[in-house]
Amino acid sequence: MAVIRNIQYINKDFTELRASLINYARTYFPTTYNDFSPTSPGMMFMEMASYVGDIMSFYLDNQIQETYLQYARQTNNLYELAYMFSYKPNVTQVATVDLEFYQQVPAVGSPGSQSPDFSYALFVPTNTTVSSTDPSNTTFIIEDPVDFSVSSSGDPTEVTVYQVSSGGTVVDYFLLRKVRKAISSTINITTFNFGLPQQFTTVEISSPNIVGILDIVDSDGNTWYEVDYLAQDTVFDSIKNTNVNDPNLSQYQGDTPYLLQLKQVQRRFVSRFLDSTTLQLQFGAGTANDTDEEILPNPDNVGLGLPFEVDKLTTAFSPSNFTFTRNYGIAPSNTTLTVRYLTGGGVGANVPANTINTISSGNATFINSNLNASIANTVFNSLEVNNLIAADGGGDGDSTEELRQNSSANFATQLRNVTQDDYLVRALSLPAKYGVIAKAYIEPTKAQSVASGAAASILDLYVLSFDNTSKLRTASVALKQNLSTYLSQYRMVNDSISIKDAFIINIGVNFDIIILPNFN
Repeated sequence: MAVIRNIQYINKDFTELRASLINYARTYFPTTYNDFSPTSPGMMFMEMASYVGDIMSFYLDNQIQETYLQYARQTNNLYELAYMFSYKPNVTQVATVDLEFYQQVPAVGSPGSQSPDFSYALFVPTNTTVSSTDPSNTTFIIEDPVDFSVSSSGDPTEVTVYQVSSGGTVVDYFLLRKVRKAISSTINITTFNFGLPQQFTTVEISSPNIVGILDIVDSDGNTWYEVDYLAQDTVFDSIKNTNVNDPNLSQYQGDTPYLLQLKQVQRRFVSRFLDSTTLQLQFGAGTANDTDEEILPNPDNVGLGLPFEVDKLTTAFSPSNFTFTRNYGIAPSNTTLTVRYLTGGGVGANVPANTINTISSGNATFINSNLNASIANTVFNSLEVNNLIAADGGGDGDSTEELRQNSSANFATQLRNVTQDDYLVRALSLPAKYGVIAKAYIEPTKAQSVASGAAASILDLYVLSFDNTSKLRTASVALKQNLSTYLSQYRMVNDSISIKDAFIINIGVNFDIIILPNFN
């Protein structure tokens, strides 16, 4: 029969463990061993056991500490905890700057009524590289394309006279100007080969100052889309507002150059930083031939229709992933993925003004063809870029304390619109290429404002836009549609928003100025 011993479980350090072992021996083995001098063999074994116990207690305490966001100190653990709070850490901070693009175009028309010939307008695509001429030789890329033929309230093309002749009565060339945001980044390319499909396969990119993934294209020309989580099967997609793409909304292309749409994608991936120099990419678990990749919501997913006839009446269903697919996207197989990723940032990227003026002109093209070769050559060589203000925002990545604070703040928001102010800020943050929301006001729906026979909404969002002269006007149908699509991914499932035209009230003030007597 086992003897019941009184064992202390609260001792943690070497001194307490050693004293506890000595007391244990004196209590239960008083006649077997009683030599507790520092040089005795028994004390050697007791102190060795205390030493091991002290080390194990240290590692136990350290592991417990590293599971709490507010106490963790190891960078890799902080990254893992940040992702648990849906926060993506920054390993570098890129500098941003407004770049001014210029090009010349010939004039058309008779003297006195001349206008720019936009058939010679240039197009500079997204991700075009521009470089600074200061000692840092920092590289920047533009986030949006430059289309000199398009002018809207959110993306105006400024026109000025550049060259005249015949004593100043005839305009030879006009100067076009556009402004674009640019970030301090360099485009890098790497490839990954895949054989047979593997569930949730991962690859890693190792490089300092990784900003993020620019795009991924496989050997068949298919684009892979980055999502926040693999269960997310829709992404934002933009198309140019033309008569071919949308005959009904193309009439509003003046203030809404692009239309915002939701696109369902199977080829998707997520990215996560393992440490400050390693970015991991994870793909899905299915194949293109899987039959469970449902496109439309499947009613069998509710109630008793799930596998094994398990009752799921109390399951929390996500409106963004009602299909409950088992593969979470396609796993790459028998293909090669070409990954373009961005690196850069840092304090050195904050370059002075008037130093970013070298453009990769090989990316620029004419929108139209069949142009006069001599004039086209003059126009093409006139393309210039400059930054009138210094770049700023460049810096190091998140510090330990910034990781803690940003993760806690991100967990509270979850990218959802909860309050009226959330909807207001989200509406005003609509990217300019989808139209500009100049003014916005939101309030709970009033009973008297609900039309007869119409369903009542929870919130009324009143918006106004700008025309080409920066004067307020009601938003177009295309702009409202883009705004509705944009808000749909952030609103709460039980919120209904009605987007309405706000009122424009012009207020003028007449006043007289009376000059003091004898005042010059």
